[in-house]
Amino acid sequence: MKSIALVPAFNEEKTIKEVIDRLKKVNLKSIVVDDGSTDRTSEIAKKNGAMVIKNDKNRGKGEALKIGFRYVLKNLPEVENIVLVDSDLQYDPRESIKILNSLENKEADFVMGYRNWRKVPFRHKLGNFVWRNFFNILFGTKLKDTNCGFMGLSRNALKKMSGAYGGYIIENMMLIEAIKNNLKIKQVPVTVEYKLKRGIVSGIRVFLGCLIFIIKEGVKYRLNKI
Repeated sequence: MKSIALVPAFNEEKTIKEVIDRLKKVNLKSIVVDDGSTDRTSEIAKKNGAMVIKNDKNRGKGEALKIGFRYVLKNLPEVENIVLVDSDLQYDPRESIKILNSLENKEADFVMGYRNWRKVPFRHKLGNFVWRNFFNILFGTKLKDTNCGFMGLSRNALKKMSGAYGGYIIENMMLIEAIKNNLKIKQVPVTVEYKLKRGIVSGIRVFLGCLIFIIKEGVKYRLNKI
């Protein structure tokens, strides 16, 4: 088992089977981190062949990923690469192969997908435009996407992510950790499908939270470079 998929999930009984099935089609086994679901997510995941780690309560995506990272590092020494797959089918799990190819061919330690902005709703496109530009300016990068949740890591990169934290900032946090640790970063195109609309108040909170985090961490990064 050279590569594996890590799937954080919270109340995703409607989609988890399809996620696991699509990963099987590209010969990937799944570890589902059930983040305190109150539905049948764990039951369905186990029934369909996934390894399941269940939190006693909802701790957020960031904590779910860290639990999965620790499990892989401690219990699965044969795993060299992992791909992080959302459980709601926003991204197509079958495209994991694009991310893993770059890792398995040693082209990168950290791979993040990038979305086709022409196919992204205006509201999301605008927010990501602001985040991406602030991130690239402050961290001196030329990344096409800085907030895509479809990512992959080598085992070496996984060991560097112990400081990662956060819910909706987790993608930025992991990307920053990769930059700080001088990991080789690559991006690959992925498709995305937006199904649910976040409320306006919640959307503004997420937008400002991510922006403030990027600015704060970016300024610290620049000051440390002086």
